[in-house]
Amino acid sequence: MSIPKNIEKEHLLKAIEKIDRQGIPPFGDSQYYDVFYNGHTYPPKLIVSYANIEANGIELQRDSFKGGKNTECFNLLEKHGFDIIEKAERLPFKHNAETSFSAIVNKFIKQALSNDLKTNSYPKSYKNLEIRVSFGQGNPARIPWIALLREGQAVSNGIYPVYLYYKDFKLLILAFGLSETQEAGNSWNLNSPIQTIEEFFTHRLKTKPARYGDSFVHSYYFIDESTSNLELDPFKVDQDLAAIIDTYNNLQLGKANLISVKPIKYKVTDNQQTTFNYRDFVNDAREAGLNFSDKLVIRFISSLCTKPFVILTGLAGSGKTKLAQAFSQWISSDQSQVCIVPVGADWTNREPLLGFPNALDSTKYTSPENGALQLLINANEYPEKPYFLILDEMNLSHVERYFADFLSAMESHEAIPLHSSDEKLSGIPKSINLPPNLFLIGTVNIDETTYMFSPKVLDRANAIEFRVNHNEMEAYLGNSTKLNISLLKAKGAAMATDFVRKAKTENHEFNDFETLNSALLSFFRELKNVGAEFGYRTASEIKRFAGVIHSLNTGWSTDEIVDAAIMQKLLPKIHGSRRKIEPSLRTLASLCLVQQVDVVKVLKSFEEINLEDGSIVNYPLSLEKIVRMHKAVVQDGFTSFAEA
Repeated sequence: MSIPKNIEKEHLLKAIEKIDRQGIPPFGDSQYYDVFYNGHTYPPKLIVSYANIEANGIELQRDSFKGGKNTECFNLLEKHGFDIIEKAERLPFKHNAETSFSAIVNKFIKQALSNDLKTNSYPKSYKNLEIRVSFGQGNPARIPWIALLREGQAVSNGIYPVYLYYKDFKLLILAFGLSETQEAGNSWNLNSPIQTIEEFFTHRLKTKPARYGDSFVHSYYFIDESTSNLELDPFKVDQDLAAIIDTYNNLQLGKANLISVKPIKYKVTDNQQTTFNYRDFVNDAREAGLNFSDKLVIRFISSLCTKPFVILTGLAGSGKTKLAQAFSQWISSDQSQVCIVPVGADWTNREPLLGFPNALDSTKYTSPENGALQLLINANEYPEKPYFLILDEMNLSHVERYFADFLSAMESHEAIPLHSSDEKLSGIPKSINLPPNLFLIGTVNIDETTYMFSPKVLDRANAIEFRVNHNEMEAYLGNSTKLNISLLKAKGAAMATDFVRKAKTENHEFNDFETLNSALLSFFRELKNVGAEFGYRTASEIKRFAGVIHSLNTGWSTDEIVDAAIMQKLLPKIHGSRRKIEPSLRTLASLCLVQQVDVVKVLKSFEEINLEDGSIVNYPLSLEKIVRMHKAVVQDGFTSFAEA
């Protein structure tokens, strides 16, 4: 298989960022060659494989193309300026055992495992940098450290290379250090996005560091405390330290903060927060190659704010997952705020989302590798930020089997129990809440491999159907803008606080409840005839939905709001045989019309009706759906809201 020709340097750099965040997966390392970039080495084929995700939306299977000299893979990397070295080849760095710092690091880690807090046996300087060592004062520190400082810098208000040993995780990090006590006054000059320690912990360890989260990761080493050399490669330790010292010595440190840091995280301060405006997302999405209609976006965002559980159903390949992914990345300042989880057909309980207590060791908890549980924990810790759990192909398994705890917690507002211990197990609390800043989005396709939703699920969600009409397809085929969803990352992050505020606000103003209530009662009476009537919860959520749309200043009429509410909250629960529901579908169709006409004729010659004519049709969206359901029940003898 040939490598796609549209992979550019920006895609390769994004792939390197992904490896920095997530590490090298099992069997992902290279055998003979590495890419050498910014003082680090990376597997060439893994870079190209991940780059294809950025360029074409799918990971390239590494066994589908070759690596090695004069191959397509290496030619691509070298074309874009990347250096490829043999694994046995040493980088331009001379290792001198007599001046090696690795022995000091080895001694430091071994002492960190004891209760010895003395530091007078350590050298005072290394390569003209002052050495400061700390194992704690009075009691052993959880994170002992070695810092190397230039003249004028201090651990209390400076920047410096620093080794941090996270004893609980047997993890040594060489970091671009930032003082925690006072503002540093200077910053690191990093030419490419570098992970903070907090981001490293979130992505790799599914938790947060106890301290030093704002410093940046240069290198990391997992320590084997049972071996004499701690599984540390002396050459690599010295090579990494030489690289960070070189960067440090070339900084222009002074009184002014002249140099900026470029972390992966896009940080937005409180005074940068602005009022949420859905139109900004629509415009940014179009610039990224995604053309969603204004009305679809308004319905989606208003549904999230009404109740943070939305189901996206409809035509396969119509943009359901892309909308969820695009909006969540646009509004989030940090990649860890979004978790996309493909649902497995073998999910029979909650463990794939919530994990489980370790049956062999009662002091440990096994968290799911997909990061869903950590997302819930983060959402509870940072209530001002939005967090998104996107369940792709949600109905590949019975939803009620793996999602029951979520469905119950949505209504009871009680915590979901995780384990029985009063202490945290592996950093996991005894129970977890579903906070109002957590947004659950499920995408759904209908075929012979999927399952239908029960009324219990549909009653707790807004279901938005995706269709593609002739004009939309024509616009898509004529659109020359290349899809690049990465352009959306954090562009709307300044509106995140206001978006969460809208979702948390209990009462949104709406001035025409009389018309809304009258329409709902008309539909209630007819739905009751087929056993699909709605309860107080649905009525309350529809009224809230109307207020949310009104708060977005969309200019929607009451009829448009009613139409969307009928489509998303009432029609999804209708299903059954022709004998049972055909009469009611006719009546529901008549309720969508302004005047009483021969509804049978309307159903048969629907194409002749102008849905945009407000003098004929009150609720065009709902009418079109009812006509399609009626057509299906006549042809097949059965119908439901979901269509293949």
